Amino acid sequence: MYEDMTFEFIMNRCLNRVSNAVDKREGSIIYDALAPAAVELAIMYMELDTFLDEVFADTASREYLIRRAAERGLTPRGAVAAVVKGVFKPADIDVADMRFSCGGYNYVVTEKIADGEYRLLCETVGSEPNGNKGTLIPIEYIKGLETAAVTEIIIPGEDEEETEAFRRRYVESLRSQAFGGNVADYRQKVMSLEGVGGVKVYRAADWNGAGTVKLVIQGSDYDVPERELISELQTQIDPIANGGEGVGIAPIGHRVTVVGVNEGSVDVTADIKGESGEDVFDEVKSRALEVISEYFKELNASWAEKERITVFSMQIGARLLDIEGVQDVENVRLNDMEGNILLDKDEIIDIGASMLNDVPLKGA
Repeated sequence: MYEDMTFEFIMNRCLNRVSNAVDKREGSIIYDALAPAAVELAIMYMELDTFLDEVFADTASREYLIRRAAERGLTPRGAVAAVVKGVFKPADIDVADMRFSCGGYNYVVTEKIADGEYRLLCETVGSEPNGNKGTLIPIEYIKGLETAAVTEIIIPGEDEEETEAFRRRYVESLRSQAFGGNVADYRQKVMSLEGVGGVKVYRAADWNGAGTVKLVIQGSDYDVPERELISELQTQIDPIANGGEGVGIAPIGHRVTVVGVNEGSVDVTADIKGESGEDVFDEVKSRALEVISEYFKELNASWAEKERITVFSMQIGARLLDIEGVQDVENVRLNDMEGNILLDKDEIIDIGASMLNDVPLKGA
């Protein structure tokens, strides 16, 4: 707003108010007298510009966005550590409160699930340890322990909420008012629970009759949530044993069913014309697989905001063309068909499917 209020502009405006009968050249008495004030005024206008940016939520920096959102009771979600399942043998061994290492990360046993199965909490917060599975090595010697391994991620770790994601959540809180179990209320409360990356709410008529609500959940890693996480969320929202009684966060009279998203397979094939040479082909193919996977992850992250995910073949072709060493891309096919793929409304893409392992390449 005040971009034009520079030192030169202010100085010229001040000098124009002085009689031409006075020496106004740089270095003159009147020039030197006005210059310090012009500098301070220019600084003030720059600070006013910054102030205006910080006042409005769409331009505020993180610090002032947090202060603005706090007026509505919103704060950024903090980083959360991953919770995993560990399987130990022999099954009767007691590893309560013991610490283990796996893949460069340390874990502590927090709870027994069943004989030989325990919940472990990663000591490193954030999403980086997600997907870390394998052999658990005890940090201190445990007599009688034969084997130990992380077999699944119960609750994915989460990074601290990014500024732009927090900004969108704040704006959304203004657009839709949460009240008494409406869709906005369910979305707001469920999204505040650990392990949730997305949710869709279905009303009674679309689910199982009057008084029932269906929540389709996506994990915080934008993947299919584990069975244990679904069970925990069900208990927090509307425990099965007390369904509809308002024991959880769901309003009294609402019988809520929590389920996870489904995975849909999207087979991708394309003819990629690249530079000659097997080494170059291998590099291009590896990068092509990464590019397709990145695109699928972006689509999965948008699931909760869209009615259905659409996979665009032209998007895949355009992204493959941006890879260094690729000269042309032809015959991009999804599920062996030309055109786009429209997934079901409760379906995300199975990124780890085998279809990403076979993108044929053709030399120049």
